[in-house]
Order: sequence, then structure tokens, then C-alpha cells
Amino acid sequence: MEEFDKVSRIITNMEQVIIGKKDKIEMVVIALLAKGHILLEDVPGVGKTTLASALAKSISCGFSRITFTPDTLPSDVTGISVYNMTTGQFDFMKGAVMNHIILADEINRTSPKTQASLLEAMEEKQVTVDGKTTVLPDPFMVIATQNPIDYLGTYNLPEAQLDRFLIKLSIGYPSNEDELLLAQKFISGTSIKSISSVVNEEDILTMQNEVDQVLIKEQLLAYIVNLVDETRKNANIVLGASPRAMLALIRAARAKAYISGRDYVIPDDILTMIEPVLAHRIVVIPEAQLNKMDAKKVLKSIVSVLRIPY
Repeated sequence: MEEFDKVSRIITNMEQVIIGKKDKIEMVVIALLAKGHILLEDVPGVGKTTLASALAKSISCGFSRITFTPDTLPSDVTGISVYNMTTGQFDFMKGAVMNHIILADEINRTSPKTQASLLEAMEEKQVTVDGKTTVLPDPFMVIATQNPIDYLGTYNLPEAQLDRFLIKLSIGYPSNEDELLLAQKFISGTSIKSISSVVNEEDILTMQNEVDQVLIKEQLLAYIVNLVDETRKNANIVLGASPRAMLALIRAARAKAYISGRDYVIPDDILTMIEPVLAHRIVVIPEAQLNKMDAKKVLKSIVSVLRIPY
């Protein structure tokens, strides 16, 4: 399948600079093909920004980077109307969000007001400034990075914004072997600047449309609905997954099937995507946290008792 070959080319191209993290690269590609956004949370220096930049370079789409700081304003993101003294009219100056791939770097270092300026763009793929709505280009994807929430000078993302991210990932440190290879590539001069695009904007739109045609059977849909419903009933969870989360899991499972070369979803596609899609959308009660029960462990306990349709 030609489009599957293009997916493989994207992943291989990104692996030139993201060493030993093929599973993370696949998750980013899944988010893109599922028309979703991704949140990368990890300690500084493990390649969060490089991962986002490598994707943008590989797919030959417009790319903007917003470096969030405490003094970043919403107008820096969405744009602003400026009075033109020559014409006597207000001209709209586009913000950084007006592009295909948006890297929202260290999103939790800016104020909640500025964080919220991304909500309309992420959900409706448009921005409204001074009553004027501007449609964003297609494809459109936000890749946000953040340091762990217990770091100084950070503002926790509210649940409403976390729910807009299709997938949340942690890259993690490389193994000794991968880090040695990374050092060797650095010495040889291989960097993000050395990779080029392998697909274009039209290719991505075609693949996204094909993901929308991936078959998912009724019993698998029922399994996803039951799984999400169990998160709302579980005694260890104070805030369960939303209907948006249920739809996100369907989209992610379809994209996972697609990058695996199939035009139908199997249970393993759903099981693979449960944690990255749902874990950041649920809130565990404090008592469970004291017992070292985080969202991932609670989800595993729910999955273990639900019958998986085969």
C-alpha cells in the first residue's frame, strides 16, 4: 500500500535524529493522522523539541514555534488587530498559531490566560480575534512540550485543555547504546538541519482521509464505550473520561491500525492506545495517589476486568 510506505518513510526519516524511540515517533505520527494534538511531558534535554521539529521537517508543512514564557500574551498566539493610519482601517496581524504544525514550547511556563488562547484553535481549527474568525490551515496540529508539573515556575494545564490533547507522551532517557549512537551522530554532524521532507501536505491530507475510512466493528465500539464508562464509575477516579475522550480513542485506534498496514481495527490497536489517550484525561482521588495508584495503574485495573471482544 503506497500510503503505508509513506508512513514508514516519515518514521524512518525522524529516526535519523530521534535515536531509539521508534515507539514514541509512531505515537506522534498516529496523532497527526488522527487529526489530533500531542503533549510531550518530560525533563529538559531529552528531545521533546527535536521530536516536534523532526516531524515538521519530514512532512513539508508550515511550521511555527511559540516559546511560552510568563509574559507571553494571547495576542502573540492568535494575532492582533492593528490600526492602519494610512487606510483608516484595522489590519489583522496573524499570530504564530496560523500555520500547519505548531510547536508550543514549554506551554506550562505561561499564564493560564495565554494557555487558554489555544483552546479554540485546537478544538475548532479556527481563531476569533475582535469578532473576526479565521480558519486555520489543514492539516493543523499542536505539539506542546512541558516540564513535569512539580518544577518551579510552571502552571498546571487545566483539565479542559488536557482533554484537547489526543495523546500525552513521555520520551524518557535513552539507553546507553542509543546515547552512544546519538553522540556519534553528533560528532559526524547529523542534526535536525540535515533531514529533509519525505511527504507533502497533500499526502498527509490523503492519509488522514484514509484513516477516517478504517473499519471498526460494532463490538469494538461497544468495548470503548464501556471502558470509558467504567472510568466514571471507578472508586479511585474523581473525574472520568469525557465523550471527547471516547471519540479520541476511536480516532487513535483507527490511526494505529492504519500505520500497521490494516484498514480495520483489532483489539490490540485499542489496548495500545488506552494509556496514551486516556491517562491524562482522568483525575485520581488523593487517597489512591497516597497508595501509589496513578492514572495508568487505575486504567490497567479497569482493562483487566473488562472482557476484550475478539
